[in-house]
Amino acid sequence: MGGALLRGVEKNLGSQELSLALSDLHAPAVDAILKDVRAAAYAGSPADVARESDVVILAVKPSDMQSLCTSLAKIKGTRLYLSIAAGITLEDLQTWLGVKQRVIRSMPNTPALVGAGAAAFARGAKATDEDAATARSILGVVGTVDEVSEKLLDAVTGLSGSGPAYVYTIIEALADGGVLMGLPRATAIRLAAQTVAGAAKMVLDTGKHTGTLRDEVTSPGGTTIAGLEQLEAHGLRNALIQAVRSAAERSKELGVK
Repeated sequence: MGGALLRGVEKNLGSQELSLALSDLHAPAVDAILKDVRAAAYAGSPADVARESDVVILAVKPSDMQSLCTSLAKIKGTRLYLSIAAGITLEDLQTWLGVKQRVIRSMPNTPALVGAGAAAFARGAKATDEDAATARSILGVVGTVDEVSEKLLDAVTGLSGSGPAYVYTIIEALADGGVLMGLPRATAIRLAAQTVAGAAKMVLDTGKHTGTLRDEVTSPGGTTIAGLEQLEAHGLRNALIQAVRSAAERSKELGVK
């Protein structure tokens, strides 16, 4: 995810406007980014990265965040830290990094890899309007971005952070239905994926309520209402609602010490 954000920022700003410092315990991940970007870039330790950077993207697993941040707290100076770790609160980050550091907590999602992400962020006590604008520019180059209060970020995690996995499952199930009715697998996958993409674009581009758009497809006594009746009978709506709830609650648990 950190690599996706870096690639998006470079694409938006141009390689001449950036210099990148990268660190990862998994060396091949750094090597892959170094091969992709044209901006001046080098690999170093986490301390090297923080020392040379105005903005540091914290893109590690929640379980690794405390040890990383406490090590970075030893670096002189202040900078903006942008965390993309689920469940790690602004209070956690502020405590581990030091009270003088500017901190923003965010939750992007994996479609950022193809420039179609959905992200939200909340700013810490020391973060300025300029910092918020920086976070918006970084996250916004790979999709949509909203600023929310921190108490809503777990809900964001449950909805858009985990949501791609729900949608992949829906696409797979739609394709399975197509195969059941005789379509070749490749055709069924393509039709299912494009149908989901097209429906999402209709929501975003038209601004119409989803119920209105659904009604426009649903003729009295037709094929669509027959399909919708089965979705309701088998609990698709409630299953998705409960998936978001469960994932959001798990996000809260990740931050519990």
